[in-house]
Amino acid sequence: MAVPSLDESQPQTAARFNRRTFLRRASLLTGTAALGLAGYSGLIETNEIEVRKLDIRVHRLGEAFDGFKIALLSDFHYGPYTGEREISSAVQKANALQPDVIALLGDFVSEPLEGNKRSGAKKAEPCAKVLSGLRSRLGSFAVLGNHDYTTDPEFVAEALRAHGTNVLRNSTRVFEQAGSRLSLMGLNDAIGAADLDQALKGASTADPKILLVHEPDYADYSSRFGIDVQFSGHSHGGQVRIPGIHPLWLPYLARKYYKGYYRVGQLQLYTNEGIGTIGVPFRFCSPPEVTLVTLRPA
Repeated sequence: MAVPSLDESQPQTAARFNRRTFLRRASLLTGTAALGLAGYSGLIETNEIEVRKLDIRVHRLGEAFDGFKIALLSDFHYGPYTGEREISSAVQKANALQPDVIALLGDFVSEPLEGNKRSGAKKAEPCAKVLSGLRSRLGSFAVLGNHDYTTDPEFVAEALRAHGTNVLRNSTRVFEQAGSRLSLMGLNDAIGAADLDQALKGASTADPKILLVHEPDYADYSSRFGIDVQFSGHSHGGQVRIPGIHPLWLPYLARKYYKGYYRVGQLQLYTNEGIGTIGVPFRFCSPPEVTLVTLRPA
């Protein structure tokens, strides 16, 4: 049997060496990329709150309300992944916008994955305390979300009220400026106990109407009742997204109108992407959001 010469064996040894080296390095790069992605999603994107601004033109809006500013915040999910630091940052960003009103769109707490569901409501107290730092000309107005309802809605609502937040539960607050009126309506969670008819009793048919309700897809129903604008949260914008692809998972009643601005008949809808996280402690391609809406006469 012929013994291979040194020159003949070198290419085979080099090839084996290169394959091993390539696989090792590829594995290392893949692991590094995965760690980097996890670190970015969990430590960076969850803390990089975006401030988004838009003007909405409203029919029947009086000139006295031209430039009326509403700051939107949603889905705080205080504990286990989101706490005082993240929510305080959102409070500071909202205050810097100098809004006339602040709208808090629900899910102040998270339903526990196991154990007593009502235990999750206890987080409403520290969450409400942080949110008491919000500053606006006419105050903060909140509606409850599905997690608030599946834990203990009465406890969550009372914690918010005790720290100075107005809670709208199928009710309406009317603002008056220089003879013009604007109705701000708030509903109980749409999956829980929303009663739009009850809220409409507090609003004149002649007034422009702003509706706060946690679930954005409720717009398919609310658009039938002469409401001008709806503000919602619930979706987290998908929370974890692949660029260019529809979110892989969205919650019930946030599958059609899950992010940003929409027209639903004559109704204008904006869905805020929220502050906290649920299920997993990170976001990707869906950063937390504070929104400033400025109303203009149509």
